[in-house]
Amino acid sequence: MEFNKRTVLWIVFAISLIVLWNNWMVSNGKQSLFSNQPPAKVAQQQTKPSDVPAVQPGTAAVPGTPGAPAAAVPGAPVAPASQTITVTTDVVKVDIDSVGGVIKRLELLKYDDHFDKTKNQVLFNVGGPNVYLGQTGLIGTSAAGVLPNHTTPFTVRPGVRTLGNGNQVQVVMDAEQGGVRLTKTLTFRKGDYLIGVRHDVTNISAAPVQPSLYLQLQHDGNKPANDSWFMSSYTGPTLYTDADKYQKLTFEEIEKGKADHSTKADNGWVAISQHFFVSAFIPADKAPRDIFTKKIANNLYAIGTVQPLGTVAPGATVSSDTRLYSGPQEEKILETITPGLELVKDYGMLTVIAKPIFWVMDHLHAMLGNWGWTIVVLTILIKLLFFPLSAAGYRSMAKMRVVTPKMQAIRERFKNDPAKMQQATMELYKTEKINPLGGCLPILVQMPVFFALYWVLQASVEMRGAPWIGWIQDLTQPDPYYILPIIYAVSMYITTKLNPQPTDPVQAKMMLFMPIAFSVVFFFFPSGLVLYWVVNNILSIAQQWVITRKFETGAAK
Repeated sequence: MEFNKRTVLWIVFAISLIVLWNNWMVSNGKQSLFSNQPPAKVAQQQTKPSDVPAVQPGTAAVPGTPGAPAAAVPGAPVAPASQTITVTTDVVKVDIDSVGGVIKRLELLKYDDHFDKTKNQVLFNVGGPNVYLGQTGLIGTSAAGVLPNHTTPFTVRPGVRTLGNGNQVQVVMDAEQGGVRLTKTLTFRKGDYLIGVRHDVTNISAAPVQPSLYLQLQHDGNKPANDSWFMSSYTGPTLYTDADKYQKLTFEEIEKGKADHSTKADNGWVAISQHFFVSAFIPADKAPRDIFTKKIANNLYAIGTVQPLGTVAPGATVSSDTRLYSGPQEEKILETITPGLELVKDYGMLTVIAKPIFWVMDHLHAMLGNWGWTIVVLTILIKLLFFPLSAAGYRSMAKMRVVTPKMQAIRERFKNDPAKMQQATMELYKTEKINPLGGCLPILVQMPVFFALYWVLQASVEMRGAPWIGWIQDLTQPDPYYILPIIYAVSMYITTKLNPQPTDPVQAKMMLFMPIAFSVVFFFFPSGLVLYWVVNNILSIAQQWVITRKFETGAAK
């Protein structure tokens, strides 16, 4: 028994040291021990969009090189050089390139940047080392040549670009190429992160054409800045179909050609997911399509769909309505858009526990209006839920505290005979009706709740930037002044003193050191999670103190 306790303590201590070392390395720009991804300097080697070659989803070639002008087509109207059309609503500011009608920058006006609070969160972007683009166009050929795609110059029709007092803004663009006129209409609505993307394809040639519409999201393969094992977040392609449900891929899988996913469907969506945010193309329902992922260039990847539009006779027009969601991963919003989109808010393996926790927290927040106090009340509710179990554990520890002198006497008596010492100790447990593992059980049972809450805080954009009181201005980020971890250390020290003291002096010293070690580890955890443990410990101390005093008083009598 003594050997097992000591082994467990040393394992926990060793893991703590490894985790601390990893975070120190990451904070100093070095390679993480828990990731194969190179540190942030890889971003400097990013391939620019102008270097992107063609992509080959299935057998149809989706053009690359966004921004590169297409070859002139005889008889086609001359489009102006590349220009940027900026649309501003109450929630987004979007830059659209007239070449290809590509959304090249999308800024969320209601969300601050993670590192620079004076700026807004940006999703689509081609500035600096990163690439994140939304592209659409036609593939297929006609007798007159290549059809309009995301490298074709478009002529932009005049119109209002700022929401103002209206409820929507539209950007309409036209391009003629390969005997086909493509009219692309982007619709932005008030208070909405969902963008309407309509394609009207008109055959202006003398022969039938068979175009296909592609929707494509490009993204570099870089990890988010300062991503670490403790605060690790996922960035990568995701998709959903009714048949295969939610599928989550990695850029590494695409790089190695091992991205296993649905390739055909007539429903669902494709997306690029990242911490707290997502961009998803949602094609028209009941429209058969191919789904592809592809490495485009060094450290640049794409996910998209190709939808055949059928045969378009001369003079005829075919239309397709698509939606593009680019915004926060708010469950209530995502659930109303399309089936499965809410799954991008990923709770990991503990979804079955995390979703009910967030459901309770969401209802508590509706009453309290503060996510910090929501966590406090949630902790009290969880404590009440586990009260019978924790009370039994504390009773077991209180009994062990009372018989500690007897255990010390056994240790002194059989100090040269470990086998007899173990036998005498187990007989004492049996006589006093003590379960030596009773004190550990409440902690073990609560661990899944702890990890589930961790993922709730990690995944919930609803709590991003949410303050509690005073110095805690973002419950999803570590405590900037380490006040909560210090309070946690004090509460752990008090808890340790209330527990039965180990008879082994080495174990006793280790138990006193553990609160310091774990409080330092908590420097890197979200402050909301540390708040949960601080409140939990304070409640546990009160409960344990009452039970311990009761048994010690009874033993004295």
